[in-house]
Amino acid sequence: MSSAYLRKIPAYILLTMFLMPWVSAQERSAIPARLTVPDGTPIKLRLAESVSSAHARVGDKLNFVVVRDVNVAGFTVIPAGTIAHGSVTGVKGKRLLGIGGKVALKLDSVELINGDQVGLRARMNVKGRSRTKLMAAGMIATGFIFLPATPVFLLTRGHDSTVVKSTEITAQIDGAASLLSAGLPGSQENSSELGAMMDYLPPRVFSGEGREGDMLNLVFVGHQEDLQQAFKRAGWVITDKWKPVFVWHLLRHRTSDAQLPMARFYLFGRVQDYSYALPDPGAIMSRRHHLRIWKTDYMIDGMPIWAAAATHDVAIEIAKRGRLINHRIDPAVDTERDFVGTDLTNTLSVSRKEYLHSAAPVFQAQTASGEPYHSDSRILLLDLHPGTAAKSGPSGQSSILVRANALSIAAPAESFWISPF
Repeated sequence: MSSAYLRKIPAYILLTMFLMPWVSAQERSAIPARLTVPDGTPIKLRLAESVSSAHARVGDKLNFVVVRDVNVAGFTVIPAGTIAHGSVTGVKGKRLLGIGGKVALKLDSVELINGDQVGLRARMNVKGRSRTKLMAAGMIATGFIFLPATPVFLLTRGHDSTVVKSTEITAQIDGAASLLSAGLPGSQENSSELGAMMDYLPPRVFSGEGREGDMLNLVFVGHQEDLQQAFKRAGWVITDKWKPVFVWHLLRHRTSDAQLPMARFYLFGRVQDYSYALPDPGAIMSRRHHLRIWKTDYMIDGMPIWAAAATHDVAIEIAKRGRLINHRIDPAVDTERDFVGTDLTNTLSVSRKEYLHSAAPVFQAQTASGEPYHSDSRILLLDLHPGTAAKSGPSGQSSILVRANALSIAAPAESFWISPF
């Protein structure tokens, strides 16, 4: 195009021609981008209430809590704390011949941060413990004494199936979903794992029937071998697991069995990973410090985080609340929490200690058998790995251990069958 011809074109037309590509690019950049949440995206959830085959019905609605942010392309699309919905899909009660009950659950949907509902894929089937071996043993023993009575044992029923509160399940997004990125919060990939755990750590553990019991009052940081070595150096022992031959085991060892089994309690839907005890040499069966430990799926600088519930057995009670044997515990559970911290620190196993505050404080509560205990609600963190540069936890206090003042009230009972102490 010649310069003479350009001079004949009005200036405003030339300006428009030059600005059009720039304006078009600006318009395209102003359009909000859409994020796609892929099919199969995992979501970590915890059951919000216990479900038992004794009471549940098919179609009952269930709530689950999202315990970790779901992030896509640097944005949070499902924040932790969101409620997901599920339902009961099958129930069978405990039956004759020692057969236990069954409960089947499934996840249905969860809400994205923009309010859209997306479907979920996840199912869980839980069976109650059977009593068929107990039934068979009873029939054999009775057969030697009075054979016609053996059929009575066929009426033995199994245990109800209970899915306890805090049971963990990982669901997947059922089908891809999309949402606009405008206004979405950015993901916090570098946020504290300890802080995230404390935000949703259940305050108490549960019995197999779903009753809330001892409070969680200790947190450990370290590898499995760090944990084991720390307690070994302090003279603690791993207690035996419950076995059907426990009665014979008890008769053989009598009152000198320092590894006497403990009751099985549940956290995250599973029994404790470790049960440690420090018996009183003069009264091994009736008095012992003890705690139950569960591994979490959180970490600090590559070190696993463990949660624990510690109590102090002070006496044995006979035939209370329908049980054969009960252990009474010291109701001042903070004293036991601090005893564990001091005991491990004295063996040079602790590189850092700090008090944390639970998101759901426990000041007054009851054991699984319904007896009261009290606490200042703090949780003691003990770092058992010397090389860990542990990040500060939420609401951390001074690392100096302060022994709680025990109140003068009657000691509650921790109830269980003859098997676990």
